Amino acid sequence: MLTNREILEIALQQSAIDCNCSPEDFLSDGNLVTFSQPHPKARVYLKLPFECDLVSYGGGIVAQVGPELVMETISYIEKYPSHACFETPNLLALNDAVLPKGYKVCFMAEYFLPDVNELKVLSCPYELRWMGPEDFRDLYLPQWSNALCENRKEHDRIAVGAYDNGKLIGMAGASDDCETMWQIGIDVLPEYRRQGVASALTSTLAHRILEMGIVPFYCAAWSNIRSVRNAIRSGFRPAWVELTVRKADFVDEMNR
Repeated sequence: MLTNREILEIALQQSAIDCNCSPEDFLSDGNLVTFSQPHPKARVYLKLPFECDLVSYGGGIVAQVGPELVMETISYIEKYPSHACFETPNLLALNDAVLPKGYKVCFMAEYFLPDVNELKVLSCPYELRWMGPEDFRDLYLPQWSNALCENRKEHDRIAVGAYDNGKLIGMAGASDDCETMWQIGIDVLPEYRRQGVASALTSTLAHRILEMGIVPFYCAAWSNIRSVRNAIRSGFRPAWVELTVRKADFVDEMNR
């Protein structure tokens, strides 16, 4: 099974592909600005190139930019401490800077990697069953929209479900968002929460993915306390944060 060092190295390599830089750039305390460009091995859900995207592994910031927001991005990341660039009130300054050019701050997320010293396969009171694409092809429903992705069905590779007397009550799914890393998503029906179902599914799936020599990763909004707690309980630890600016009309459409 992969070690923690190997897991981090793989994640850094993938972030370097996504951000058009070198893996070691994320370990520096200084900031780096790169020009964003598409890459065939980037995470499939990234809409590259970006005009402004900030990534930090806890040190400095790697900012990938497009030609329209170069100066605004440089000014922003050089003015504030790196951790403050990912939170208000400083984010309001970035939004004000990019708005005249038709952009707004959009996606903000925290990403988690497994700690192999903490990752244990947890149990819950329900039967667990493994599923492949043929088993979950009819499960692209609102209640499973985190475990499975309707817009990227071809990337959903494996899932594990929890069943109560034959009724599916929870599911964790993994998508091959890039060659070396699979993202885990989790859903549990409301009436079955707080029974350890989410952590049992997440840890079970993460362990299986690691056995395959692939790195599982987990994404959550830092305000989603339930999801963050599940990540921690399942043996994941915070690894990097990411913030993306998108066209204002795209953001406005999401808010309608």
